[in-house]
Amino acid sequence: MSSETGKFSADIGADVIAEALESVEKHEHAPAGSVDSAVAGSGGAEPPADLQARVDALEAERRELSGRLDEERERTLRALADLDNARKRAQREREDVVRYGLERVLKDLLPVIDNLDRAMDLGERTGTWDGLGEGVKMTRKLLEDTLARHGLRAFTARGQPFDPHRHEAMGHEERTDVPSGTVSTEVLRGFTLNDRLIRPALVMVARPPEADDAERAPEATSSVTDTPSPSSTPATPGEGQS
Repeated sequence: MSSETGKFSADIGADVIAEALESVEKHEHAPAGSVDSAVAGSGGAEPPADLQARVDALEAERRELSGRLDEERERTLRALADLDNARKRAQREREDVVRYGLERVLKDLLPVIDNLDRAMDLGERTGTWDGLGEGVKMTRKLLEDTLARHGLRAFTARGQPFDPHRHEAMGHEERTDVPSGTVSTEVLRGFTLNDRLIRPALVMVARPPEADDAERAPEATSSVTDTPSPSSTPATPGEGQS
């Protein structure tokens, strides 16, 4: 047995045994950090390449989303500002329409006033008013033409059937020359603005005359029987004589 053991020992070289002992001594005297780093190097404590790439991609996506969010916020703020400006502008325009909406109409009516002033001035200077009637007719025609250009038109109701949607009855007239229910007298003309009624015509409506009382009720005939008056009895001859 011993010979076999000695033979086995003789087969291991001295240099191999020396290297093994040296390695053991290195491991015993080596610091703990170096051992951990060696283990970590073999275990992969550093992030893998694919994980790092994924982190970089997420960070880039976050930056992109943050930039888009900032752009949307700015766009929303600009839209709100534009909306507020449009609201203020519309409010100013409405106020201008209320304040100056009749400017064009009134400007077109100025020649009518000028013609009336000229007619009155001429009458005062000459002392004659013979031509005033003709001037008034011309001025009236000018006024109606001016108003018609702006959509204001007059209409007459005389001789037409009464229409409660366009006429306003002020009363009735007993007429025989006009059919019943027809406008017999026009007090004031009606006006429309762009086919919209703004003033109905003031009218009187015809109706048939009422029958007289004598025609409506038959004459009351009184049947009076003539009763003879009591006749005086003739006097007897010799009566009343003494």
